[in-house]
Amino acid sequence: MPTDAIALLKADHRAVEQLFKQFEKVGERALKTRQLLVDKMLHELVTHTYIEEQVFYPFIRTLNKKLNDDTLEALEEHHAAKATLAELQLMDSTEERFTPKVTVLIESVRHHVKEEEEELFPEVRQAASRRDLVDLVPALEAAKASAPSRAMPNAPDTPRGETSAPRPRGGVIDNLTGVR
Repeated sequence: MPTDAIALLKADHRAVEQLFKQFEKVGERALKTRQLLVDKMLHELVTHTYIEEQVFYPFIRTLNKKLNDDTLEALEEHHAAKATLAELQLMDSTEERFTPKVTVLIESVRHHVKEEEEELFPEVRQAASRRDLVDLVPALEAAKASAPSRAMPNAPDTPRGETSAPRPRGGVIDNLTGVR
């Protein structure tokens, strides 16, 4: 049982890293094994991005401006990963670009995990109370249980009612005239 939200997310990271290492060790001719590993990666990464986007990121966005900005960058990294996952969902391990696409996904996710664990998580620990991080665990676990089974890069990546849309610069533009 994870002790707090960050411990839960780090446990997810370790599970995904194990899948990455297994994929990297398996021979090029082990097509069925590669496909099974990617299917597991897909499940783990779709679930993990979902719980971060629906529970963890909204929580940390409220803590301070720096964490809000860091979260917006993380959401963009998630979007790129989900786009790659969506492509992999439609591919077979026999396809020429399957392994290179998985390799790029692995590199991207490792970069994201490193940023989260070395920068974001320590900042969250400093800004949030221990009790708040412990209290997030049930919500993260509930979100895991309701996470989608497929990558949907165009689905909303924030909870209903929350927005990260920027306000227009320089005032509103009239759609008909183009005048501010």
